[in-house]
Amino acid sequence: MLTRRAFLRGLAGIGGAFFAGGAYGFGVEPHLRLRVQRWQVSPPGWTAGPLRIVALADPHLGKPFMGAERLARIVERANALEPDLIVLLGDYVASHPLVLEKVPSATTAAVFRGLKAPLGVHVIMGNHDWWDDAEIQVRRTGRPAMQRVYEAAGLSVLHNAAVRIGEGAGAFWLLGLGSQIAYVQTWDPVNRRVLPRAGADDLDGTLAQVTDTAPAILLAHEPDIFPRVPDRVSLTLSGHTHGGQVRILGYAPVVPSRYGNRFAYGHIVEEDRHLVVSGGLGCSVAPLRFGSPPEITVIELG
Repeated sequence: MLTRRAFLRGLAGIGGAFFAGGAYGFGVEPHLRLRVQRWQVSPPGWTAGPLRIVALADPHLGKPFMGAERLARIVERANALEPDLIVLLGDYVASHPLVLEKVPSATTAAVFRGLKAPLGVHVIMGNHDWWDDAEIQVRRTGRPAMQRVYEAAGLSVLHNAAVRIGEGAGAFWLLGLGSQIAYVQTWDPVNRRVLPRAGADDLDGTLAQVTDTAPAILLAHEPDIFPRVPDRVSLTLSGHTHGGQVRILGYAPVVPSRYGNRFAYGHIVEEDRHLVVSGGLGCSVAPLRFGSPPEITVIELG
């Protein structure tokens, strides 16, 4: 028979576990942990030989949780992995209310300039990099301020663009999309009307820039584009979800995707098409991660 003392002891234990879990999720995992997550991917149609890609996604820079100093340590560790290619998958600005000081875009770009890979460092923008630009939200055209700063710093930013990398049998195409949710619903004070939520992505236009049969890799900040990606693309790389940011027994209760956990995290294969979704580095909404530690994502291709 369950006694009152045993009941209260059990209740206290449950309360203590929740408190400890919350303390870990806010104070330890998002700020003190960093793992290297490796995926071995061998998609059909990949003919360019072995390729090691390091992907950095969603740093969400803002003090005190993700400052330039912490980013510099991440850059140093990424370089130590000796990648052939480095890709940055978007969301460079923090968005949760506990940010005490923003990290200037120029500072972030300067730190990223320290990344080194023989085949280059290539960048796409994330939805928060668009949302942070109030002017472009109304103008609905052009490049967000973050992109202009990165380009001025000499970084290769792909916005609905394709670039051919390498020579001969080792050549491949790298494609980069604009954010699929770049524009929030907002008020246009000039024309006095509500502007709807919209994307800045152009998958068809980007694919049209591929002019030969060399294999292709697609960078798309949000993974929701994946069902539309043709098998002409060997591999799609995405971020955005943070793996749900909270994962319990491999399941994320909340995922910023209309597909839920389908594209929340990891190496996903559907109809011989391959997608890798990085768990990312930072936090959105709140500086909390649980069961989904910050990660540098390594893709061993071929």
